[in-house]
Amino acid sequence: MNIFRILLTGFWVIGLGGWTIGYGQAQAPEISMQKTPLLLDMNMQIDATQAVNDMYNFKFDRAERQFRWIKQDHPNHPLPYFLLGLSEWWKIVPNPHETKYDARCIAYMDTATVLADRMLEADEDDPEAAFFLAAAYAFKGRLHSERRDFARAASDGRLSLKYLELCKGKEDFSPELLLGDALYNYYAEWIKDNYPILRPLMVFFPNGDKNLGIKQLKTVSNNAFYTRTEAQYFLMRILSEEQNDPREAFRISEYLHQTFPDNAYFHRYYARQLYSRGKHRDAERESLEILAKIDSGMTGYEATSGRYAAFFLGQIYQMRGELDLAEQNYKKAITYAEAIDATESGYYHYSMLYLGEIAEKQNKPDLAKDYYKQVKKEAKRSSRAHEKARENLRDLRQG
Repeated sequence: MNIFRILLTGFWVIGLGGWTIGYGQAQAPEISMQKTPLLLDMNMQIDATQAVNDMYNFKFDRAERQFRWIKQDHPNHPLPYFLLGLSEWWKIVPNPHETKYDARCIAYMDTATVLADRMLEADEDDPEAAFFLAAAYAFKGRLHSERRDFARAASDGRLSLKYLELCKGKEDFSPELLLGDALYNYYAEWIKDNYPILRPLMVFFPNGDKNLGIKQLKTVSNNAFYTRTEAQYFLMRILSEEQNDPREAFRISEYLHQTFPDNAYFHRYYARQLYSRGKHRDAERESLEILAKIDSGMTGYEATSGRYAAFFLGQIYQMRGELDLAEQNYKKAITYAEAIDATESGYYHYSMLYLGEIAEKQNKPDLAKDYYKQVKKEAKRSSRAHEKARENLRDLRQG
């Protein structure tokens, strides 16, 4: 990921939950005034609960049927269009390179933007309208970044931040509004810490506060309705990958998988947490289930999840000395990686490296050399996999 893309991606994650997307302008219905903000309507939350749960559990058809009923009842409000766009986004999450859902997601988010903008024209202090505008532009910017359309991404990022500013200080209206502030606080400082070259650009933005951002994410995770799971998603990743809090990250990943057992992204993240914590029997069970769901064609289960699961199984079986099973799964991991053009990943390189080690134990030195040479060809010279392949080749030649 180049530096410009890192900066852009940071700002749409900041924008509102890392949600994403946008191209052309959709045609929106005429707006009508809403007496009670729909974002706060408890009856609406009751009606939407099962649909939101279905969406995160990848039961998209059921979720979208209910979202369309909400749209029928509230054709002039951005909420149902936002939810329909969010549903399309979660079809993309397991494999961000998938583009077939882009157009629908974009159209729904554009409609949400048009309607929210009309609400803001009617009341320039409307926090509900600002929420949907910040969210929709965040969607647009993030996907434009994924698709490497950086000019549009930059424009959407600026607009998302503009409307995020309108949400600040209005968190008492709804905890939903706190998510954007939480992510800004965390990632504004994260960018400075991880990419010093970007610090001069950050002087044009307010300072963040990582600890406050994490605290706010926890508040949203516990109190919000529509953004609760998005907050948990980010909190899980931040605690696991940035804050070295594996215990809490594992707790969240376990909760998300148990709550949404057919969400492919949550499933593979949970399997990875189990593997990294040394819970190999549980990791084996979940990884086998992931592969079975891929084989059965379940929604969202594809090569990215397969690459993780097969690699974990290869490692587990290799440690147990079950070399035939380990070999089978490392080969699967390679096949899955090649299917999504992920041949620069560590999973790909280490699968080949370990296949070489297995070949050595099977007294197949020529095959082992072929694997090690392939690692040297594919992996960066500075990587540990490349270094280990060189060492193993040298030992084979000397032996």
